[in-house]
This record gives sequence, C-alpha cells and structure tokens, in this order.
Amino acid sequence: MNAQGMMQFMAGINSFKNNHPKFAGFLGLIFQGGIPEGTIIEMTVTRPGEDPITANMKVLPSDIELMQSLKDIKP
Repeated sequence: MNAQGMMQFMAGINSFKNNHPKFAGFLGLIFQGGIPEGTIIEMTVTRPGEDPITANMKVLPSDIELMQSLKDIKP
C-alpha cells in the first residue's frame, strides 16, 4: 500500500472510531486478548423494515494465520 493509500485508510479508521466509539471500543477489547481457535464469532444485521439476519463462524487455525499475516504488514 502506498503512503497516500495508507493515509486514507488511517483517516477512515479514525472516522469510524469517531462515528462509532462504543463499537470501536468493543472491538478493541475483543481483539486485545486475542481470538483463539474455536472461538465463535456471531453477527446480526437488521436493516430498516427487514427481519434480522444472523451468521456465525468458528475460528479455524487458517483464520488465525490470515489475521497474523495482515498484522505483519508494515505501512
């Protein structure tokens, strides 16, 4: 990622944190302790006027490897 792209990405992250401070804080707490294999992550989305849709996933070793490789990318 080039310098301009990284700056835009960081601006987007900061905007997200400002717009959704409780959710950003929640994510920070969850990821701070790590997410071990076998953890179940569940998400529900409720669009206006529609029924909620829920999906979940069980964290696999390959998921952890992918997240680690993303963390290792240096700007």
